[in-house]
Amino acid sequence: MAKILIIEDDQKIRNSLKEILAEKGHQVDEAPDGVEGYKKLETGEYQLCLSDIKMPKMDGMEVLSKAMNNGIPTNFIIISAHGTIDVAVEAVKKGAFDFLSKPFDLSRLEITVRNALERTTLVEETKVLRKKVQKRTEIVGESAAIQAVKEMIEKVAPTDARVLITGPNGSGKELVARQLHELSKRSGGPLIEVNCAAIPSELIESELFGHEKGAFTSAIKQRLGKFELAEAGTLFLDEIGDMSLSAQAKVLRALQENKITRVGGDKEIPVKVRVVAATNKDLKKEIEENRFREDLYHRLSVILIKVPALDERKEDISLLVPKFLNDIAEDYGTKAKAIDKTALGLLKTHSWTGNIRELRNVVERLVIMADETITAEDVKKYL
Repeated sequence: MAKILIIEDDQKIRNSLKEILAEKGHQVDEAPDGVEGYKKLETGEYQLCLSDIKMPKMDGMEVLSKAMNNGIPTNFIIISAHGTIDVAVEAVKKGAFDFLSKPFDLSRLEITVRNALERTTLVEETKVLRKKVQKRTEIVGESAAIQAVKEMIEKVAPTDARVLITGPNGSGKELVARQLHELSKRSGGPLIEVNCAAIPSELIESELFGHEKGAFTSAIKQRLGKFELAEAGTLFLDEIGDMSLSAQAKVLRALQENKITRVGGDKEIPVKVRVVAATNKDLKKEIEENRFREDLYHRLSVILIKVPALDERKEDISLLVPKFLNDIAEDYGTKAKAIDKTALGLLKTHSWTGNIRELRNVVERLVIMADETITAEDVKKYL
């Protein structure tokens, strides 16, 4: 169960709260004033703190403010015998989860504590999931080619500059887009991905800009497009080279004016998104052959990042393979398999036309088919 701190100068109330919470299986600590309570918060790793407002030495609002300002991740429930709406609003504005008035309603106390602890659990789970996602999407490698990409990401990510990512299929363009988002000021917002090659040309405009009810036969209700969904975040247009010319014209207008119009509508909707695009095509050649708009190219390519093919960074295979072995083991819920040096050497001499995606598929195949240690014979057999 949870670890809870009670900061209350009235010993009878402290004892009562402690008894109620301990009966629910929680570990409960207590403090008679704000100064001692804050010292415990600094070292105790509490999931929840119930703090009175009026106390000697340091009041509850001061404790709450100090904890919030110093990044202590404890949820707060503020309690007071002089509860007013203004006090409750102030407490919530300062970061408290909720406010309770004395004398306590037992049912409300139990519900509020349960809800606060559920929130703490959700926050912790979100942090764990975010770390897992970041681990899976990190760009692995120490070659000069990939170090140049990493350095460019670090410089560009904090800005709102549009980025065009180029490189062959399977080389990791999506990872670059994710890193640009995660390291940006927009990381708290959404990252919305659109695979322009996977959406039929007649539907791409509706997908990007949304549509109004009745705009076409199957438009039975209003639908927001990806530009609106990416508000305050990043819109990743993957395989932008496969977008139709008509859709390109509308994307260009959206980038120029920071406004979009839904299909079937006439209202202009302001949008504030950062656009990152990617392609495996030579867009300059596409421009020459009138398949891509030159003005859109220049709008998208404020910054160009070229992701190298795996064959250009084969020294990174010795780092990529162990990562994939660990990732796959985590997915399967098993112990990570080892690979001997000879087997790894064979993987480094292979020509990877499918790039990192192909390498990962091969590693997964070897994990499934080989014994505890992957050998050169396994690589020859299953590559």
